[in-house]
Amino acid sequence: MIRIITDSTSDLAPQRARELGVEVLPLSVHFGEEVYRDGVDMTAAQFYEKLAGAEALPTTSQINPDVFCDVFQRCVDAGDEVLGIFLSSDLSGTYQSAVIARDMVGSDRVRVVDSRTVTFALGLLVEQACVLRDRGAGLAELAERIAALAGRARVVAAIDTLKYLKMGGRISATTAVVGGLLGISPIIAVQGGKVESIGKARGRKAAFAWIREELERRPADLTLPVAFGHSNAPQAMEENMAFFADWAARAPFVSTGAIGCVVGTHAGPGATGLAYFEAE
Repeated sequence: MIRIITDSTSDLAPQRARELGVEVLPLSVHFGEEVYRDGVDMTAAQFYEKLAGAEALPTTSQINPDVFCDVFQRCVDAGDEVLGIFLSSDLSGTYQSAVIARDMVGSDRVRVVDSRTVTFALGLLVEQACVLRDRGAGLAELAERIAALAGRARVVAAIDTLKYLKMGGRISATTAVVGGLLGISPIIAVQGGKVESIGKARGRKAAFAWIREELERRPADLTLPVAFGHSNAPQAMEENMAFFADWAARAPFVSTGAIGCVVGTHAGPGATGLAYFEAE
């Protein structure tokens, strides 16, 4: 049996993870001396409520190699194979921790993939891995195909402010200047493993229109699923989905999700976006 493991920045809902048979390992969020495991000790709703009252931006921490080593070894000892798919190595040391753990276990029954992305695009990769697994792909083929798909995974989102990405060090102060204009919705993308500011629009509907133009510049492979997500802004996601309903209808499957504690620390509340695989 191939066990698929990911981390909590995939923002897979617990019920969906159970349906897929995926094990989700949590990163942690720190509010001062208080430490919460993402999605375990704190839900997304609880996180945004606490974030609203926080005097300082919380910090996040990666999964350490010992945690991965224990999980990988448990699976190998049970006679299973393991495919781990984790958030971009440019955004966290979590993937590197998984590589260290893989080498510690020292078994060719463990493969790890750098997703080069995060949140609902990482979730899409995990979903596709499960589809391929269930179709009978072996571990080597599965790792190879998911690594190839990872190079095409993309998130594009409109957010309320670049404040949190700047404070968390995910973008430069210069890049964040675009978010300082009144009424402007910054548009960011996760591409090539990194978060980039790619545009701006005045208001949410204009942001959606900008993203639609971006999809014409870098079109999706709509033979594969797409995903929509939000950070404590379900109404914004509904508007987003309505705007892109004709586009999404061409995909075989559409998933939705809420951005959790770790990614929400950097994106902040009020974001909504979509994830897809670029056409080859």
